Amino acid sequence: MTRHTWQVWAIYMVLAANLSREQELKQTCPSCDTTEICNCSSMGLDLIPPGLTAKTTVLNLAHNRIKHIRSQDLWHAVNLRALLLQSNKINSIDEDSFRSLGKLELLDLSNNSLAHLSPMWFGHLFSLQHLHLQGNSYRDLGQSSLFSTLRNLSSLHLGNPWFSTIRQGNFEGIVRLDKLWIDGGNLSQYEPGSLELIRKINHMIMNIRSINIVSAIVRDLLHSVAWLEVRKIDLNIPAEMQLLRVMASSFANKISFKQTLVTDATVPEVVSILADMPKLEEIEFIDCRLLGTGQWKMQIHVNQSQTVKVLTIEKLSIEQFYLFTDLQNVQGLISLLTKITVENTKVFLVPCKLSQHLRSLEYLDLSSNLLGDQGLKHSACQGGWPLLQTLNLSQNSLSDLEMTGKSLSHLRHLVLLDISQNNFGEIPDVCDWPKTLKYLNLSSTQIPKVTTCIPSTLEVLDVSANNLKEFGLQLPFLKELYLTRNQLKTLPGAASVPNLVAMSVRRNKLNSFSKEELEGAQVGAVHLSLMECHRSLVVSLICTLVFLVILALVAIGYKYHVVWYLRMTWAWLRAKRKPKRAPPKDLCYDAFVSYSENDSDWVENIMVRELEQACPPFRLCLHKRDFVPGKWIVDNIIDSIEKSHKTLFVLSEHFVQSEWCKYELDFSHFRLFDENNDAAILILLEPIQSQAIPKRFCKLRKIMNTKTYLEWPLEEEQQGMFWFNLKIALKS
Repeated sequence: MTRHTWQVWAIYMVLAANLSREQELKQTCPSCDTTEICNCSSMGLDLIPPGLTAKTTVLNLAHNRIKHIRSQDLWHAVNLRALLLQSNKINSIDEDSFRSLGKLELLDLSNNSLAHLSPMWFGHLFSLQHLHLQGNSYRDLGQSSLFSTLRNLSSLHLGNPWFSTIRQGNFEGIVRLDKLWIDGGNLSQYEPGSLELIRKINHMIMNIRSINIVSAIVRDLLHSVAWLEVRKIDLNIPAEMQLLRVMASSFANKISFKQTLVTDATVPEVVSILADMPKLEEIEFIDCRLLGTGQWKMQIHVNQSQTVKVLTIEKLSIEQFYLFTDLQNVQGLISLLTKITVENTKVFLVPCKLSQHLRSLEYLDLSSNLLGDQGLKHSACQGGWPLLQTLNLSQNSLSDLEMTGKSLSHLRHLVLLDISQNNFGEIPDVCDWPKTLKYLNLSSTQIPKVTTCIPSTLEVLDVSANNLKEFGLQLPFLKELYLTRNQLKTLPGAASVPNLVAMSVRRNKLNSFSKEELEGAQVGAVHLSLMECHRSLVVSLICTLVFLVILALVAIGYKYHVVWYLRMTWAWLRAKRKPKRAPPKDLCYDAFVSYSENDSDWVENIMVRELEQACPPFRLCLHKRDFVPGKWIVDNIIDSIEKSHKTLFVLSEHFVQSEWCKYELDFSHFRLFDENNDAAILILLEPIQSQAIPKRFCKLRKIMNTKTYLEWPLEEEQQGMFWFNLKIALKS
């Protein structure tokens, strides 16, 4: 056999092996066939799927039954950026299993059965930024550092119910961290100095019950931690509080207590420690419990903190809240606070003297409480909250709008007032309000009509989700008006809101609107569906051409439909004739975004901000912002897809009901899917039942069965992973 024949045979064998590996991977995990994001979660897998190639950048194997990771399992996945292995049954990993993953940025091994951790696993993960090791069964981190080679590590999450020991040298090599989370509810041994080598930690989370251990860790990190968060600790023994005095020397500028227990006996010492912290600016108590009624067993004798400006209390549980005192003993400590949030804590009254001591307060959030009309009158007494600019009283027990306005009328600096989700019902014709009020939220307050009780000084008014059938107020300064989810049949007259620039009227009963209704208005955003606009145009034409006979109207209507269909067919044929993508030099955008108008709030306020403010930023093409004015919309769609590297489809129930979204999908199908490439990215904004997808969306059914899509998670802690996966997909 000649040398040339041997070379051909070798090449054939390599190609055959690659094809065989990809075929095997496709059979094990179909979503890995065509995309770089390989989602094999919750598929009952016992092993890492064979056949992984360099094409894969994200591999999700969470929630399977994998027990062992072998050396060869990930050998070919050299471009992997994220590897998700959480919630399996992994109890062993070969030491060189991750050797080829030099580009890996995220590794999640949480909630498995690892009884020990080996530094050999991480020896070649030079690009690793996020490492999750919590929820395993190891009792310590070994005798030396696991992380000495991880120079780019940004966040580290470790610990479990059996985690008991931290030794000196365990964190050697780590200089800076954005987040360090130690889950050590039963941590019993901490060698002083173990964390001292870390010079900077932006956010330190400790789930540690032992006050001794907490004290030792805080001592090591006095000058390192910017935000210190303590979870699930009981501060109920006064004698133990002296151990926390070291916290008074911490240079942290924010401290949080979550799921923490405090008592009347220990509150004075906690307040004293916090007041002595030299750089503390913000204090949080979230989902905590207070045993007592505010009758401190010892007087609080501390100097007022000159640095603390922000206090947040959310879901504070006080069993006998109705017996709580007037907090007279802390009145002298609060005069410099500028922002206070007390949310979902059963507050029914703020003592007048306490309000009068809040002399610097600019922001107050009392949402989701029990504040009634009389309680508000007493809380916002004369001299109380003198500098207040923003007040949130949403989801309380207010029922008299006239009394609410009168109680707040003396606040000379109040600009923003949120009293949504109260039950006002009928409102009077005249009310007294602060002269400076510019923003008022009255959404979901059961009001059947708006009257001149609404202050004329407003620039923003939200009366969404009420029972309004008309809106005719004279609001000369109004710039934004939100009327979503009412019973309106006509739009507000333009003359009554001459300075309006944005108006939302979605989910009303609008059948038509005339040119006269909008004449002179500077409306920048009126959210009407395409069908509503089309119907209104037809009605206006009928009214204008009423003298024409029915036959003439039918002929004209038929004529315009024919023209429309001809233009659509021509655009269709043009899209079909251009199967090749534009050359790279003609690409202007990273992605064209196809979405329903009903989903514009999520796309324009969340996704656009996350992607276009990323580092480096992505450039998105949105029809509202980037379509050429005056150009036919179908031509705009085709040109935008031609000039975009990717096409992002934001799928929802609204998407599948939109005719324009169908056209964008069809044109993208001709340009992208028929080429069998990865230029389309599907984002599932909400679950879509298969029976809810109309038959005309046959291509969408086909695409969803053959392509992986990203699902938008409602849980905030999972949204970071969603953005990470989306950015990886856009970069590919």
